[in-house]
Amino acid sequence: MRSFMPGGPLRLNGPRLRSLNLLLFWPIFFLIFTYAEHYFPATYYYSMHCRLDDLIPFCKWFVIPYVIWFPFVGGMVAYTFFRNPAVFRRLMKFIILTYSAALLVFFLFPTCQHLRPVLFWRHDLLTRMIASIYANDTNTNVCPSIHVIGSLAVWLAARDMKQLPPLLRKYLIPAMAILISVSTVFLKQHSALDMLAALLVCAAAYPLVYRTPARRTAPLVVQAMEMEQSRSPQL
Repeated sequence: MRSFMPGGPLRLNGPRLRSLNLLLFWPIFFLIFTYAEHYFPATYYYSMHCRLDDLIPFCKWFVIPYVIWFPFVGGMVAYTFFRNPAVFRRLMKFIILTYSAALLVFFLFPTCQHLRPVLFWRHDLLTRMIASIYANDTNTNVCPSIHVIGSLAVWLAARDMKQLPPLLRKYLIPAMAILISVSTVFLKQHSALDMLAALLVCAAAYPLVYRTPARRTAPLVVQAMEMEQSRSPQL
């Protein structure tokens, strides 16, 4: 039976099924993160704050890109899984490295922030969304920012994937990644220091994952096969 799945059929020994084990990271991460947020007995939390935080105003409109982060990351993981397993593996390796580093920091250097507004002057849909985020997301374990790390992971995966339209890959996805990242400080979910720490974590992980572009793998294999065929004696 012919398969109409994007990127080719789903074979039992295909690259997609061999990559499924990478998805096991997500439940493991959420379990550990939940423990760090609600159950880890930290004796002291280091407060994250700098002068720049006082200069950045609270802006409720940034809740829109902030919540887009969830389908932004999940959508890229799903899209690369079905369209380009090599890019998917590199995306997941980057996420595993950076998210694991963030978890390690949460346990060794517990942080918090006290930047959130106490009251909202106006009550509307946006402020209700923000209040819900505040209620469900504690103000601890903020450095480095997972929102920023995840946004940069999607941006790097988009750069690595030529199947995406140029407008999306070069402009729209980078713009959304930037908007999501800055939304964390305009919503007072993070300090500017948390953003900086996230950038440093990503900078350290980048050469470990993206040293050799994945998109060059297939053409090199094809070239090698063609060269081997040309060397074979003609019958």
